[in-house]
Amino acid sequence: MKCPFCSHENTRVIDSRPAEDNNSIRRRRVCDECGRRFTTYEKIETIPLIIIKKDNNREAYDRDKIEGGLIRACHKRPVSAQQIATLADEVENEIFNMAEKEISSQTIGELVMNKLKDLDAVAYVRFASVYREFKDVNTFVDELKKLLEQ
Repeated sequence: MKCPFCSHENTRVIDSRPAEDNNSIRRRRVCDECGRRFTTYEKIETIPLIIIKKDNNREAYDRDKIEGGLIRACHKRPVSAQQIATLADEVENEIFNMAEKEISSQTIGELVMNKLKDLDAVAYVRFASVYREFKDVNTFVDELKKLLEQ
């Protein structure tokens, strides 16, 4: 592992432990050249996943897009960054457990909305309004009615 500070190639692992998510390993390393310490995370490499967009274009899976949508939906809501990360982890685990090489963005959006509905109703409606592209107030009201009926 190359040192991020001096780019020297000899570094040593001084501590290893499971990361908070229990899906990766956190390693503390020290550079033999400059003596500085840094942290790396080791994660299982998964099969490449292709997302089929609404317009039938295909692109590589990007977890940051899920987290970005969640952050925007939860803006100024009582939802912590940890809760957002946990929700993104849950969605990601469900996606990869499907063991598909291609998955539609619609499937991912539905997974996110189902989880978001339980976390924060306002964030759910925000996400749904963008995801489902509400055209007018009536579609917005219909979605609110569905939410209230549950």
